[in-house]
Order: sequence, then C-alpha cells, then structure tokens
Amino acid sequence: MLYSCHMKTAAALTMLALLAPANLPAAPSSSGAISIALRARMQAFPADPNSWQEVNFTAPIIPQHTAIIITDMWDQHWCHGATHRVGLIAEKMEPVLQAARRAGILIIHAPSDTMDVYANTPGRIAAQNAPAVDTPTELKLPDGTLPIDDRDGGCDTPGDKEHRAWKSEISTLKIAPGDVISDNGREIYNVLRARHIDTILYMGVHANMCILNRTFGMRQMSKWGMRCILVRDLTDAMYNPASRPFVSHAAGTEMVIEFIEQYWGPTTTSAELHKALESHPISR
Repeated sequence: MLYSCHMKTAAALTMLALLAPANLPAAPSSSGAISIALRARMQAFPADPNSWQEVNFTAPIIPQHTAIIITDMWDQHWCHGATHRVGLIAEKMEPVLQAARRAGILIIHAPSDTMDVYANTPGRIAAQNAPAVDTPTELKLPDGTLPIDDRDGGCDTPGDKEHRAWKSEISTLKIAPGDVISDNGREIYNVLRARHIDTILYMGVHANMCILNRTFGMRQMSKWGMRCILVRDLTDAMYNPASRPFVSHAAGTEMVIEFIEQYWGPTTTSAELHKALESHPISR
C-alpha cells in the first residue's frame, strides 16, 4: 500500500505499527503467520475533518505472539439491554476462542471486579506469577472526542439504575487450561512480555468504555507499544439513543467502532478471524 505525503495520520500510523510493534524487544522467530483482513480509517487531508476514509488491508499475525483479551463479558450487567447483547455476543465468541486456542493464541479473561471468584485458580495464578517487567515510556498518540454522549451511563432500557450486578464472567465462555485471568493492566502486560506477545485482539464490552479505558484497554496497551485490533462484531457500546447524536443503538455502536478505527487500531470480524485461524496448520 502506498501513502501520500498527506496521509501521516492516526490510522496510517496504526497500520504502520501493525508491521513494526513499538517499544517491544525482539521476540524469538516463529513460523506460521496468518493474514487477517483489517479495516481502519484514514484522514486523507489533515486540514479537512470530514475527509476520513475507510481503508481495507491485510496484515500478518503470528498466533504464538498474539493474545485475545475478553473484556468485561460479565454474567449480569445493571443494564438489561447490555446483558441481553452480551449473551448474544458470547454465543458467537465461544467458537472463535476455541479456534484461537487450537492455533496457539493466548486467551486472557478480563471480567473486571470479579477476581475474588477466580482466586487460586490456575489462570489467576499464571497472571499473578508472571515475572514483573518495567513498562516502556508511553507513546504520545493522537486521540479524538467520542462521537456519542454516554454521560448518562449509556443504557438503552428505561428504568435501569447503575449498580454492580456482575459476579463473574458469563458461563457461556469456557476457561480452558492455559488461559489467563486478570483485570490488571500491569499483570497482563507482564504476561504478554513473558510470552513474547506483541498483538492483542480485543473482544467484549463496551467499546466506548472498558475496551478503550481499562488499564488493559486499547488506549493503554497502544501507548505501551502493543498492536491492538478490535473484533468489531464481538463488541457493543453503552449508548442510549435518547442522547446525542440521537441515532439507533446499533448506529451509535458503529460510530464508536469507527472512532476506534480512526485513533486506536484497526478492526476485523469474527468470520474473518475464524477463517484465518482455521487456515493455520495447527488448527487442522
């Protein structure tokens, strides 16, 4: 792909970073890279804020150097609409996770605020026992303003009030031997470095909140030099259509996904990822 002199934007930098992870030591070489189809956004003309364009490309990932972070896929959410959609996402996610394990991708379960439930389990111990490493100097990356107003909590089912409704990760998602469990960014970074992982695939909820803002979220891991990719049909947004920009919940979610593609990393779909994983020799 060729870039004009006007295309040194957030999306262009993200795509270049996918080819050369920043701030990370060289990992042992591995064969078996797979190519996945990715989508990003590029601002063709920096002086024109309306010139963002969709860009489709492919990039290689090496499964042994890749992790999936399952973000806040709780058993229950305070918003009934969110709980319903998480259930649908989980059913679609589980087969992809099974294929990812077969290909050698590390699965990290990150259901925040529930770590007591997993105390002394192998996955939790693996996270806690990963050798501590210093985090690199944070990259200074451009950011923008979310295109939706989520200040009311973003719930689209009337009458629901914010409270801590979750106790664990949804049971649809299986925690298999070799999986890791953590909701702590430093712990997760330790695990990633110990296993020479430079690429993170994000699945879970919510794209405008936890996917972006957790200590293990796309913003922080990108600043630490990780290659971050969102699986866009395995996420959701906390958005109430009664708030700006007064569009449907689905349209608001898509706007958040496009925002992430502009600033924080490209996206793929579960179908594209599953297809690429099944092509991997270990998966057969």
